[in-house]
Amino acid sequence: MLIDQADLFDGMDRMFIQEFMASTTKQMFNAGDIIFREGEHANYFYTLIEGSIRLIVGESKTEVYQITHPGEAFGWSSLLDRNYYSATAECLTPTHLHKIERIELDKLLQKYPERNGTFYKKIAGMIGHRLIECYRQM
Repeated sequence: MLIDQADLFDGMDRMFIQEFMASTTKQMFNAGDIIFREGEHANYFYTLIEGSIRLIVGESKTEVYQITHPGEAFGWSSLLDRNYYSATAECLTPTHLHKIERIELDKLLQKYPERNGTFYKKIAGMIGHRLIECYRQM
């Protein structure tokens, strides 16, 4: 199961989705660019428009996951009261993203408290999927 933008918004009302998208900014990156580094302040949550990204950890730069599906979400550390990213996100190809600031997303979820449970359940599913993928690689 991959969490993508369609899954993330499944069950959400149209106003929430529109306000979420209006709160995002688009960014372009080149192959080799770093979106964020492990240990940096986790201020943004991202969804992939196009391209591919690898998540790497540690000084050995061990790859733990690749983000390749349009709409796939990452940067979850910014949502879970973690102050720092748990991995480095490096672009493998030219990449186009939506990003939303942690504070803006918090405000939006406070405005629509009935969406909190659904939204965070989807995020938990995403993290669970990635954990299973890591187990398979071992």
